[in-house]
Amino acid sequence: QLQLVESGGGLVQPGGSLRLSCAASGFTLDYYRTDYTIGWFRQAPGKEREGLSCISSTDGYTWYADSAKGRFTISRDNAKNTVYFEMNSLGPEDTAVYYCAAATREISWCWDYDEYAYWGQGIQVTVSS
Repeated sequence: QLQLVESGGGLVQPGGSLRLSCAASGFTLDYYRTDYTIGWFRQAPGKEREGLSCISSTDGYTWYADSAKGRFTISRDNAKNTVYFEMNSLGPEDTAVYYCAAATREISWCWDYDEYAYWGQGIQVTVSS
């Protein structure tokens, strides 16, 4: 059974940085062995879930939402079976619950949360002084 566990969230001051981790089990990020897409999403109170970024198995293709471009970076460590989400220049508008999600195939529209079958439990990120 594929499981995802997020970590690294918390409280950070405006302008600060956080690195979220998404550890996968029951699944390998070894792109020689399997196809996949891993996405990062967030949901703020009263708002819809927003796709921020994704990375796919083929050539490590990545995509970023406009809200993430230039500030956030997605990466993977196959040896640790973990996908990271480095977030810089955080502002109060980035306060939300952040989720990683997995699909066991490559997705063309990786910002669409309906494309993902597996989700982590979510982790709170709060940006406040």
